[in-house]
Amino acid sequence: MKLQFAMKKFAYFILTLMILVFWSSCRTDFEFSPSSGNLGFSKDTVYLDTVFSNIGSSTYNLKVYNKSNTDIVIPTVRLTQGQASNYRLNVDGIPGKEFENVELLAKDSMYIFIETTIDIQALATSSTQFLYTDAIEFDSGANLQKVELVTLVKDAVFIYPNKDSVGIIETLSFDIDNDGQADDTNIQGRFLTDSELTFTNEKPYVIYGYAAVDEGKTLTVQAGARVHFHANSGLLITNTASLIVNGALSNNQEELENEVIFEGDRLEPIFEDVPGQWGTIWLFNGSGNNQINYATIKNATVGILSDGNQNGPNNKLTISNSKIYNSSNFGILGRGTSILAENVVINKAGQSSFAGTYGGKYNFTHCTIANYWSSSFRQFPSLFLNNYVTDENNAVFTNDLTEANFNNCIIYGNDNPELLLDEENGSAFNFKFTNCLIRFEDNSNHFTGPNYNFNDALLYENVIFNQNPDFKEPFENELIIGADSAANNKGNTVFANQVPFDILNVNRSAAPDLGAYQHIIFED
Repeated sequence: MKLQFAMKKFAYFILTLMILVFWSSCRTDFEFSPSSGNLGFSKDTVYLDTVFSNIGSSTYNLKVYNKSNTDIVIPTVRLTQGQASNYRLNVDGIPGKEFENVELLAKDSMYIFIETTIDIQALATSSTQFLYTDAIEFDSGANLQKVELVTLVKDAVFIYPNKDSVGIIETLSFDIDNDGQADDTNIQGRFLTDSELTFTNEKPYVIYGYAAVDEGKTLTVQAGARVHFHANSGLLITNTASLIVNGALSNNQEELENEVIFEGDRLEPIFEDVPGQWGTIWLFNGSGNNQINYATIKNATVGILSDGNQNGPNNKLTISNSKIYNSSNFGILGRGTSILAENVVINKAGQSSFAGTYGGKYNFTHCTIANYWSSSFRQFPSLFLNNYVTDENNAVFTNDLTEANFNNCIIYGNDNPELLLDEENGSAFNFKFTNCLIRFEDNSNHFTGPNYNFNDALLYENVIFNQNPDFKEPFENELIIGADSAANNKGNTVFANQVPFDILNVNRSAAPDLGAYQHIIFED
């Protein structure tokens, strides 16, 4: 049996060897002919979108086709500006700016990957933005073919922390516990100098790490300013410091020329609505008189984080005519703080659009608090209130929810319910919803107790449940309401007269709708 098995193995080996010899004898070496100028391309111009000066672009690709029946060799593939170009290429896995004798099989294709980093100051231009162009050349002479490369480069004011001689990035040191002594933190960033405490609309601002406002100082952001944050970056307003955002109504709702916009520093369209690109606007415990008007805050981890100062003479944060979108955690997170909000729209948060935690004082009038998050599973509702925190040892600490009033608001979303009231005994839990449209269905009777007694007029007055708000495109952050909205003409006129114009400056005092917008008739 062993001899027979060995003979079979030997016969199989001989057969395999004969097949290989026969195949190799039939095969001729590939012969490549020079290209004849008939290459095909996936696009005739590669737009690398918009980049900031000295910040690298994303990687873009160009596909090159040999549609002929002949294997070809392309004598040269190069950038028109050669080694002086600010573009970088990668051809068949090889980086460079000039390539020779690039082979391409018949009916085959290859990818060219393209990146750029451009210093606008080196372009000898006084403009704050500049269109930088080059081209990829294939072959030369009569067979020359080109694919254009185009990038819009924007100049900016860059704010970033320092590094020491071994590359360790500067971290912030400030008084955290109000004992008069600075405390070291692991928050990378630096304090703004006095000359940096006014952000204008002349150039965009690009911030690396946290740009902090020191005690007793005020950061003023003028109408039309654009503030961009790198990953893990944001603003930090420390004890006795303030943030004043002086945006204004824009004439063009596409350009938003007068609004202040806070967003990430990646300008390519694929990053336009990506959540969690940067950290937060952090109103630290002890900061006060923070005012935000006509701002859009988008793609943060937490749009606004407001800590402490719930019992001060003034609201810690007054925010009006503003929108907060695409926050990977919370749109606004309050922790034992005080917030006055009017004509505010919040949408698409990985947890809650608004969370008032560890008590506090909150007054929201004509606000749209929606959550049409679709990027992952969401555990929290659009609106979340509680009056306690739990430490790492599961010890519970309570704090009064002094007041939480929601007047003429819409509280809705793509989950159910979109309201959670989480009370812990030991501290006050005061709230009231007046003339609001709320999504709340409890078919399993899971939510019980006096806080969910919707017949209690001291807690719920003229509240509409589970009727269609008729948002225009809620998954696209278009929360204006239409003619069929259940919110139309349901507002309390007393509160409407306190905020007589909606977020688009439409007068609402005569027949107020709920939420931040007066309704319109949608076009087909």
